[in-house]
Amino acid sequence: MTPIILAHVSDLHFGRDVNLEQVAAFEAFVASRTPDAIVVAGDLTQRARHGELQVAKAFADRLARTAPTLVVPGNHDVQWWASPFGIRGSDVKYAKYRRYFGVDLSPRLDIEGVVIASALTSHGVAAGSMTWNLNDMAVKGHLPEEEVERVTRYFEAAPRGVLRVAVLHHNVLRGHISARMGLAHWRQAQLRLKATGADVILCGHDHQEGSGQIDGTVVVSTASTFTARTRGRRPAAFNMVSVDDESISVQHMRWERDLQRFKPSDLAKYGRVRLGKR
Repeated sequence: MTPIILAHVSDLHFGRDVNLEQVAAFEAFVASRTPDAIVVAGDLTQRARHGELQVAKAFADRLARTAPTLVVPGNHDVQWWASPFGIRGSDVKYAKYRRYFGVDLSPRLDIEGVVIASALTSHGVAAGSMTWNLNDMAVKGHLPEEEVERVTRYFEAAPRGVLRVAVLHHNVLRGHISARMGLAHWRQAQLRLKATGADVILCGHDHQEGSGQIDGTVVVSTASTFTARTRGRRPAAFNMVSVDDESISVQHMRWERDLQRFKPSDLAKYGRVRLGKR
């Protein structure tokens, strides 16, 4: 098969920390490579303000002129303070985001050879996202069973042999520098994600690029950020994910400040493990 190429970016934080030179360089890069799809894995804004969301929407619209683009909300895109623990319902938390990015908080994308389904993990201060660490409040996410069931149904209905890609904001694997998981109840979340039948999971949140596998099967790609708040003061980065019949490759593209452009850096390559008869 002709390799399927996905551009994977996350955590732009329009509003306070975003590096606009890196945003422009990313847009120019993907325009020159024309990937099959572009995934923006959340935290487009810093505080879910109207101005931040407007700039983020313009960014997503420009990407969509290059390739089909899927965007999911991150924890910074949720007005959790408007309804902590759901005291005013869930709709008020997502009202601003929905105004610009549509009603569907878990969008899907179906193109030739690949189906992409997202799961909402950004719920703000919610019972399912709580841990014993108070520093996790409004930061951690969680993966509800109904989100997993919906993704599973979508993948099961997909044609045989297509690439199945799941997208969520919070990091599924432990951050190398932070040593933190993005999801509360992360062991359960990993089992649920594997059970969906996904070949690849794209996520962000940790501000450090990385990749790995769940139980030696599902490949996980974690994107970095276009801000100075990278882990360990590392350069900003995004990922290019390439999939063929036999393998899945995650190419990190790191920012070269002197050259003012992104260049290939670490490359991870995994054998493609097909789960079940698909």
